[in-house]
Amino acid sequence: MKILHLDTNHSLLIKQLNNLGYSNDEDYTSSKQEIEKKIHLYDGFIIRSRFSIDKNFIDKATNLKFIGRVGAGLENIDCEYAKSKGIALIAAPEGNRNAVGEHSLGMLLSLFNKLNKADKEVRNGKWLREENRGIELDGRTIGLIGYGNMGKSFAKKLRGFDVEVLCYDIKPNMEDANCKQVSLAELQEKADVLSLHTPQTELTKNMINVDFINGFKKPFWLINTARGKSVVTKDLVYALKSRKILGAGLDVLEYEKSSFENLFSDNKMPEAFKYLINSDNVLLSPHVAGWSLESKERLAQTIVDKIKKLKNISN
Repeated sequence: MKILHLDTNHSLLIKQLNNLGYSNDEDYTSSKQEIEKKIHLYDGFIIRSRFSIDKNFIDKATNLKFIGRVGAGLENIDCEYAKSKGIALIAAPEGNRNAVGEHSLGMLLSLFNKLNKADKEVRNGKWLREENRGIELDGRTIGLIGYGNMGKSFAKKLRGFDVEVLCYDIKPNMEDANCKQVSLAELQEKADVLSLHTPQTELTKNMINVDFINGFKKPFWLINTARGKSVVTKDLVYALKSRKILGAGLDVLEYEKSSFENLFSDNKMPEAFKYLINSDNVLLSPHVAGWSLESKERLAQTIVDKIKKLKNISN
């Protein structure tokens, strides 16, 4: 069986697949159209987020048996059409869940203690203690939307704090010893912090909008290490200005794309984003919550293990 690798990953991926008897080719530079001309030669391919896998691409992959995505979600793949063709879909949310949990906690503690603001001020010769007085996490209620691999990892990290952890998930019976599952209404009534751990779907796009935000009883803090399009940025900014949202840690953005840097160079920056980058109570990172050195290896190993399992089933 032949596998085509479309993105670079940890070296163990190809090494172990070779040991399993697969033939592995690499193409990290050809255009999508060029790849389409040869994809029929392969039984499987492995990708991260280089381009979308749509119906047209799948139709050209006439021998395809599986698609592996080295990441948590499959939103860049037409999953329903692939399944209708009998193609197995493999993702690796187990591989970077620990990294996401730690990043979420790090963002929250940094916001509560104004670490990003204080760091900038000290570097600029300002020693402002009272202005940087923080707040403590103990005694707060943390609300999670989505309680799969990422949500469970964050809840586990919170065990060391005297907090109540609640989750809302569209699937029933998701709670465990670290978190109580509640209705969305109860979560909005009690939460001091909201952390998103959802995939990108039609249900989650633009989920955090003005109506949703106003449904919370108390002002709250927002952490988003999930998907940027879940949050309507202009509505977030409105809530930050009105203090309905007290601060935000955003690892993902509505504006994410390959030409992100053009927002800064081509005078195309949305007003809402200008507000975010100039706000002391907003912490930003470039979609790296699941991007640790350890997760790079775990993601690759997870993909190998699932391909191996698929091979055993086929045999």
